[in-house]
Amino acid sequence: MITLTRRNLLLYFRNRPGVFFSLLGAMISFLLYIVFLKKSMISSWKTVPNSHQLLDFWLIGGTLSVTAITTTLTSLGQLVKDKERKVIKDFCLTDLSHFEITMSYMLSAALIGFIMQIVMFALMIGYFSITDNLTMPWESLPAVICVALFSSLLAVVINMMFIQFISRFDSLNAIGTIVGTASGFLVGTYIPIGILPNFAQLLIKLTPGAYVAAIYRQILMADKLKTAFHGQQSHFEKTMGIKLEWHHLLTGMQSTVLLTIVFLLGIAVLLIVDLIRSKENVRTVD
Repeated sequence: MITLTRRNLLLYFRNRPGVFFSLLGAMISFLLYIVFLKKSMISSWKTVPNSHQLLDFWLIGGTLSVTAITTTLTSLGQLVKDKERKVIKDFCLTDLSHFEITMSYMLSAALIGFIMQIVMFALMIGYFSITDNLTMPWESLPAVICVALFSSLLAVVINMMFIQFISRFDSLNAIGTIVGTASGFLVGTYIPIGILPNFAQLLIKLTPGAYVAAIYRQILMADKLKTAFHGQQSHFEKTMGIKLEWHHLLTGMQSTVLLTIVFLLGIAVLLIVDLIRSKENVRTVD
């Protein structure tokens, strides 16, 4: 299984155009903010001290969530490609079970999602430190790394629930284009959730990536929020999607528990589907 995981990692990173396009959704949200959104958003919160640095962290949190979604989806495309080319059948002739083969694709995708989040994080922090004198709260780095790892695993599980029913790579490319374009909206990066109509807000609240973005933002913005608002930041947090509202604003811990439940349910669904398919394969052989 380790050998197959390593093979999937090498195939992803050797395909440089593929790596670029897997980051396209994240790059779009980053560039849209710099070129079009930044000035208008800063002017909307011009009375808030150091609003440009606050909004930089806001953008970073959303972009990292998009990165987890798009890079893991692209990586799992190797599974679809191998199914289409019948390579999976060759793997089934080895000592690996169908479960182990599937896990190798999921593990490599999770590692890719984690690595690319760290890369994007370093690039954005570097850029904003030059342009806005943004300083990274280094004591928050371990928490950021943990969220990056968990969000990659979560994105793999959610993407895998759809990927396993796709048999053609061309179909996946079309889906990847849609996801890459829509993910920035669905995690509340293109437009703050608070200024959207109720239906759009509900759609974002039903997207796990929005909660990942919220957790990132709470970690990165915690100190600056206290300094800027002196503990009276609930309106800003609600409007900007730093905390999502269900009857009340969810804390970071509550969002984490919710995502953990989604993750476990996703794992259960994948295990059930794998069990059903394994039984069908046995009947086919018989």
